[in-house]
Amino acid sequence: MAKFHIKKDDQVIVLAGADKGKTGKVLKVLRDEERVIVEGIHMVSKSTKPSAANPQGGIVKQEAPIHISNVSLIDPKSGKATRIRIERDGKTVKRIAKKSGEEIK
Repeated sequence: MAKFHIKKDDQVIVLAGADKGKTGKVLKVLRDEERVIVEGIHMVSKSTKPSAANPQGGIVKQEAPIHISNVSLIDPKSGKATRIRIERDGKTVKRIAKKSGEEIK
């Protein structure tokens, strides 16, 4: 299983595709598929049958997964895409933005 630098609740920017340049929060990381679901990005229409939760049924807009290579973490200082480096201090692990040196929380 691959190890990813992007985690749930991270702020990311889309690097490729129809939503290129848009930013959002990671809602879920699908590790086996190497994909992430980002809030408000790659919206698709899905038909739903009537149910107890949704008695009307119909068409629902929801986020679809995008490949993890098409997103990058946002530098907290500049707001642009950045790579990260890992710093270990005993048992604590910090993710540091390469562009600014700021810690990504």
